[in-house]
Amino acid sequence: MEFKDYYAILGVEPDAEKADIKTAYRKLARKYHPDLNPGEEAEEKFKEVAEAWEVLGDDTRRAEFDELRRYGGRRAGGFEPPPGWESRAAGGSHHFSGDFSDFFNNIFGGGFDAGPGEQAFHRGRPGRDVEIEMPVFLEETLADTQKPVEYELPVIENGQRVTRRKSLKVTIPAGVGEGERIRLRGQGVPGQGGAPDGDLYLHIRLVPHPLFDVQGHDLLVTVPLAPWEAALGAKVTVPTLDGKVTLTVAPDSQAGRKLRIKGKGLVSKSGRGDLYALLKVVMPPKAGDRARELWQSLSEEQAFDPRAEWRASA
Repeated sequence: MEFKDYYAILGVEPDAEKADIKTAYRKLARKYHPDLNPGEEAEEKFKEVAEAWEVLGDDTRRAEFDELRRYGGRRAGGFEPPPGWESRAAGGSHHFSGDFSDFFNNIFGGGFDAGPGEQAFHRGRPGRDVEIEMPVFLEETLADTQKPVEYELPVIENGQRVTRRKSLKVTIPAGVGEGERIRLRGQGVPGQGGAPDGDLYLHIRLVPHPLFDVQGHDLLVTVPLAPWEAALGAKVTVPTLDGKVTLTVAPDSQAGRKLRIKGKGLVSKSGRGDLYALLKVVMPPKAGDRARELWQSLSEEQAFDPRAEWRASA
């Protein structure tokens, strides 16, 4: 079994903070998303990135992975876990993670083998469930969306276990959220000896958006402002998931202020969330001589101390 170094896959150090790991995952998930990069190579990279986040984004799994990595993750040849190894993060899972590697399935309890040889496929045994990642763009959550799904299933043919690829077209309902699971009955591993087939579970992953952060059913977008726009007020065109809107910024607006744009968030059962615009004052990259004169004049005329609170509390 090949050892998977999830830190290397995400390009982070083993002692990286969880926030840094999440940032790396979001960038790579966007970079290799199959809808943006057609082709098997990008698809495989996306699966690797998703698998790495599945482990490093979970505190228990990460601790177990760190233990395995110290045990022998860097040695040459096939990797074998320590004798008596059993993942605490598996939680008794009976799912086969069709999009994940043999390393993940064997280490974290998702493998479809019930024991040595072909015991998992003897007569009268129900088919096992399959759970795969389903990446969904934020824009796709606003309405019901049909998406293709391809995954591999272990089947028995002429007494031999082989793998067959299966294709489906599924409907992702509006308002689906991160971590939700959609169940498709009978689309998992075939049962044996007349036993029922397993089910397919789609594990929803919201693809990180380059502009919007998700906060429940609300969205947050950072709106850059020039200093004079914050001081004098302005009308700013702001992107949303379904078009653009004009936002009125009041004079003397402070950086860090949030402005609510009602009904432009994500869909929920009770309606639709809001979009919050976070104001951020941005300086020009370089000021000319005339601009410096104006800034100097303003500093002399404006009686303003931005650090007055510090002196008051001293």
